[in-house]
Amino acid sequence: MITIGYDIGSSSVKAALYDVEAGRAVAQASHPKTEMKIDSPKAGWAEQDPGIWWDAVKIITADVLGSSHLAASDISAIGITYQMHGLVLVDKALKVLRPSIIWCDSRAVEAGDRAFSEVGEEKCLGTLLNSPGNFTASKLRWVIENEPALFERVHKFMLPGDYIAMKLTGEATTTAQGLSEGILWDFVSDEPAHFLMKHLGIVEELLPRLVPGFGVQGALSQSAADELGLKAGTPITYRAGDQPNNAFSLNVLRPGEVAATAGTSGVVYGVSDRMKYDRAGRVNTFAHVNHSKDAKRLGILLCINGTGISNSWIRKTLYDSSTSYEDLNRFADQVPVGSEGLVFLPFGNGAERMLSNREPGASFSGLNFNVHSGKHMVRSVLEGVAFSFYYGITILKELAVDAKIVHAGMANMFLSEVFRDTVSTLSGTMIQLYNTDGALGAARAAAYGAGFYSSFDETFKGLKCLKTVEPDMSNRDRYVSAYTRWLNELKIHL
Repeated sequence: MITIGYDIGSSSVKAALYDVEAGRAVAQASHPKTEMKIDSPKAGWAEQDPGIWWDAVKIITADVLGSSHLAASDISAIGITYQMHGLVLVDKALKVLRPSIIWCDSRAVEAGDRAFSEVGEEKCLGTLLNSPGNFTASKLRWVIENEPALFERVHKFMLPGDYIAMKLTGEATTTAQGLSEGILWDFVSDEPAHFLMKHLGIVEELLPRLVPGFGVQGALSQSAADELGLKAGTPITYRAGDQPNNAFSLNVLRPGEVAATAGTSGVVYGVSDRMKYDRAGRVNTFAHVNHSKDAKRLGILLCINGTGISNSWIRKTLYDSSTSYEDLNRFADQVPVGSEGLVFLPFGNGAERMLSNREPGASFSGLNFNVHSGKHMVRSVLEGVAFSFYYGITILKELAVDAKIVHAGMANMFLSEVFRDTVSTLSGTMIQLYNTDGALGAARAAAYGAGFYSSFDETFKGLKCLKTVEPDMSNRDRYVSAYTRWLNELKIHL
């Protein structure tokens, strides 16, 4: 039994074929090999053409089928995970009307703040568990206000994963979890947030049909099957945003468990069974993949936009294409803790939620031409991102999410010893690194959604811990001193 999982990211699109009986990946692929283009027509804007996601899905499907020598008929179910909070608009012919306004776009902050003020703090936090903020609902309101002629042509609005599901099935659908990511789910009445939609001018007919996160959501159409080289009728049995899916892929499903990821953006994600929210909006609460009205499972999400993109920027800026991320990690390890006074703030990728939607920008400070080299800059970038993670972890503690163990995939910035040691030592937290990623998690979830596993325990029989990182308490004073210097610099910019 084989399933396929797709991970629709903003940097790349990935696929994994998963052997259900063996509990392991049999083939994986990604496209493009360099970071996918993000357009920025104006400062603070970030857009992508959804068509490039679909083109990538076609390429990587051919790649994994070719490398595995499997036939289309071998694929029994499809799972989808995707970049959260984006907005895709289609007309009645299901044609895309404009580029997707993606997760790191800042243009809707004012629209969200205005809705929060007009609807009221208690109503929003008590039912949505969030301010409308800079999320999908507010992005749609921005379109209503600024592109009214285009909005007149809108038939359905969707999240990026909903768009891929639409391309697979020919029907626009969404999930309760997806609507919660867009701040369009009422957790009290357990239905779409009709009161907010009415306030924002979003008519009910624009909502796609609701389907379950796990279970049959639709079937692969003949036209999509022809494009992908898969079998028509193959069921789509799972859909979730990238961060809830990352938590699922790490078997983080129970209250008190914590997952983290450090890709283009960075996330710390804790599961709770209580209706908790942050009045300052620095972290956000969404429906987790296994949330239901009767068994609440809420994901409290801390996001740092300028994570892997900081690492990517320093590599492209200081070095040529022959320098790998492994090289960067080796360079950083040659510099002492604290980068000899060089401080980096990684906040140059849009409004940062954990900084109350401020945009302080990215910057270096304390640069000494007689002391610092490119290797110091590389280490200060890794430390600056790690310090941001720890800053966010202190916010989560205020909401009683006190991680003892953080689960993460052995990927991206968690491959850096400097990064993971800094986070572990400052937070006093053990980090466990696993053999999984988003696409593999989506494929594993598709197997559960299709009923190939009878329980979550059975689902994760193939998940292996590859490495455990313990806090370096003998060296903690040096980490604390460096973090204090970083925190003081951040306060200057806020």
